[in-house]
Amino acid sequence: MHIPENYLSPSTCAVLGAAMLPVWLMAVKKVRQEVPPEKLPLLGIGAAFSFLSMMFNIPLPGGTTGHAVGGTLLAVLFGPWSACLAVSLALFVQALFFGDGGILAFGANCFNMAFAMPFAGYAVYKALLRAFPERQLLAAGVGSYVGINLAAFFAAIEFGIQPMLFTDGAGHALYAPYPLWVSIPAMMIGHLTIFGLAEVVFTTAVLGYLQKAAPEIAKGRQSKAGPAVYGLLALLICGTPLGLLATGTAWGEWDAEELAEQDYLGSVLGYIPAGMEDGFSFEALFPDYAIEGMPETFGYILSAIIGTALLVLLFKLAASFLGHKTNYDAPAHEG
Repeated sequence: MHIPENYLSPSTCAVLGAAMLPVWLMAVKKVRQEVPPEKLPLLGIGAAFSFLSMMFNIPLPGGTTGHAVGGTLLAVLFGPWSACLAVSLALFVQALFFGDGGILAFGANCFNMAFAMPFAGYAVYKALLRAFPERQLLAAGVGSYVGINLAAFFAAIEFGIQPMLFTDGAGHALYAPYPLWVSIPAMMIGHLTIFGLAEVVFTTAVLGYLQKAAPEIAKGRQSKAGPAVYGLLALLICGTPLGLLATGTAWGEWDAEELAEQDYLGSVLGYIPAGMEDGFSFEALFPDYAIEGMPETFGYILSAIIGTALLVLLFKLAASFLGHKTNYDAPAHEG
């Protein structure tokens, strides 16, 4: 679901980035008001959960892959505004250091995965929890399924409108070449089935584990991570190489040469869209979570450690820079 560089036009990226700007400002304001500074490192660990979940690629018949995101899980644990900020920073680290998602498309990726997903998933979760107060895992699972599918739908729309709006003199698409009637089913089939199920499993498994091993954190009443949380983080880091078992590239994430050779519905595209060939280019430090000179598996694990450390560090620094604006009289978020 990470939209790469040059799949969306610069103007599309600008519109979605502009749409996210007030969301980010409000998210920072809400986090300053609602999250005590001493709890921000725990939110950083939550962001790391999201970062790591996206490294577990899952194959789908046909050669494509996908992954969970954990946006609704973070919304359940910390509230939707905190989840928005945490997933945004996870996406920022992925794009800047690992080339997973475009720099120009950062606003679009955040709109889909850091805004639409946690807010929609959390709304469904709260509605179900009001109807079935003893079924928190069920509510979180259904919310996560709705959240990831809404995010995938928005990504499909963003892909699909490109050939309607941006073509060259020969009628070739300048950016993402597949129209809505291709992009929507291509994105939704995987997310309505395997990838949506993966999001449900990840959300309910982590939430269920925290309810038993760290119940005060699951209820939002504890500010510091304990052995149970660090143990889960270590387990996820060590397990990330499982994501390497999935072969193929996620739909809509091919490089330009792969895209030209795509045979979709019996028709090879046969050209590289000009906007991709001549578009913005950015070389990440560790592209595809690979470390030069290291075996693929070790490089993947080291990338997981680097990403996790960066996110925890960012939120520790944020605890200093955001200042002490927390309203301690306001009710704390409780999952």
